[in-house]
Amino acid sequence: MKIPNESPITYKEYLELKSTSNKLLEYIDGVVYMSPSPSTSHQRISMKLSVQLGSLLMGKECEVLAAPFDVVLSDEENNQKVVIPDLSVICDPSGFDEQRYVGVPKLIIEIISPSNQAHDLVFKLNLYQKYKVQEYWIVNPLQKYVQVFTLNEDGQYEILANEKSGTIRSLVVPGFELDVEKTFDF
Repeated sequence: MKIPNESPITYKEYLELKSTSNKLLEYIDGVVYMSPSPSTSHQRISMKLSVQLGSLLMGKECEVLAAPFDVVLSDEENNQKVVIPDLSVICDPSGFDEQRYVGVPKLIIEIISPSNQAHDLVFKLNLYQKYKVQEYWIVNPLQKYVQVFTLNEDGQYEILANEKSGTIRSLVVPGFELDVEKTFDF
């Protein structure tokens, strides 16, 4: 949900706003977005996936981090974009500091809420493609389906899966597979 504002703000102004707020705030192209409080089903799904990925990745090069955790995407002009993915698989530890990760996760999972569907389905899809997140998973508890987008050789997302049942396997995190129906079974 976009926070009303007349004009774009700078990254510095965003950091000042964030330091005085207890809200989950994202910052993209001068616009501040407030993440909604997650629903019970959102949290249940997030925990299932977090436990599954955490167990799979324990002792390996990559790790999973769950929201709320800032991921700062940065481009060659040093434009900062701060997102708070529901789950991020990060394989390059050089971008960590105590408060955030600066870099590009290998895999991002967003669990859709009714108030942020367009933001995750369109806006973030395009943003993650631009910054070359190798896989983007969208989990929709409302309609009980999972979509997986993977980058092709041209740096464009292709749909790897769009499922309401069956098993989906990640191409970028070996061993990560998801039983779609069990994801929504609670």
